[in-house]
Amino acid sequence: MVTMITVGYGDLVPQSALSKVLACAFVFLGMALVGLVLSHGADYLVEKQQALLIRALQMRKRFQPSDVMKEIESGKVRYKCVVVALILFVLIISGIVFLIFVEKLDALDALYCVCVTMTSLGYGDFSFSTEGGRAFAVLWILMSTICLGQFFLYLAELNTESSQNALIKWVLTRRVTIVDLEAADMDNDGVVE
Repeated sequence: MVTMITVGYGDLVPQSALSKVLACAFVFLGMALVGLVLSHGADYLVEKQQALLIRALQMRKRFQPSDVMKEIESGKVRYKCVVVALILFVLIISGIVFLIFVEKLDALDALYCVCVTMTSLGYGDFSFSTEGGRAFAVLWILMSTICLGQFFLYLAELNTESSQNALIKWVLTRRVTIVDLEAADMDNDGVVE
């Protein structure tokens, strides 16, 4: 797991030819998975913006622009961000507590180890070294790095929300032209989906 997410503490290194080949495969597999997750994150933000625009245009036919904006500004993104932040906080605290009681680190070193692990920095000066610690680390590292990535995705989404709302206000208050409809026909089949 440590190899796949590129933490690399330096306390465990491959010795045999087979373990070196497997390490190479795992690190590239891990990086490919990170790339895939980032790609899905970008797709998610783009699809969310497209869906928001389509929803606003559809609602425009039935409601006044101010009513549409009230419906769109629901606070879901803020809620998701808070929930993931709370989960992240629990993961940080659980990692610190585990490192203090099982790995026998002091509180500052435990916090430091948690931070360099979750961010996949992994200097190698502290690591999960006991058998129980390594068993815990397999799941904890996976959950905490994914949760941290999810938190940053939601922060990015929260950051773009105000510009999306400004775009929707602009779309709702201007008249649709033939040029707009032609530009919305992405596959040039004469139909706007």
